[in-house]
Amino acid sequence: MNITLLFGTETGNSEMLCEDIESEFEGDHDFTISSLADVDPAAMETNTFHVVVCSSYGDGELPASAQPFADKVEKTKPDLTGLRFAIFGLGDSDYETFGEGSHQLADLLVAAGATQIGPRIVHDVQSGDLAEDVAYPWFTERVAEAEAAMEDA
Repeated sequence: MNITLLFGTETGNSEMLCEDIESEFEGDHDFTISSLADVDPAAMETNTFHVVVCSSYGDGELPASAQPFADKVEKTKPDLTGLRFAIFGLGDSDYETFGEGSHQLADLLVAAGATQIGPRIVHDVQSGDLAEDVAYPWFTERVAEAEAAMEDA
């Protein structure tokens, strides 16, 4: 399966998690990794499963590398019907706005017609768990669901 790992990050943690996911599963799938800042929403391909890893910044805002993507979606309103994505958030539950960045991004994609595969979860830095220990089983489940959805389409 073709999988594009997209990251929205302020400090690099989301990018590092995408690299970890690619390393863990590279024998099973064909991966591309990109910053959301470099993605044209209208050019996202429906035959590729998009996995978004996004942190929150400040008071629950999107991180710097995700903001240009969100701005493009809001301004150009691309039709993302047929696009399938999953989203994994990174956050800190010490903040009231825990996980809001990934939540905003998921809502934006769904509003543009994309279909979210499985639940959005947010790794809490306060949990003591490593992000990849939470992300790997979540990723495996989302890929299986995406493969089934793409076969049915």
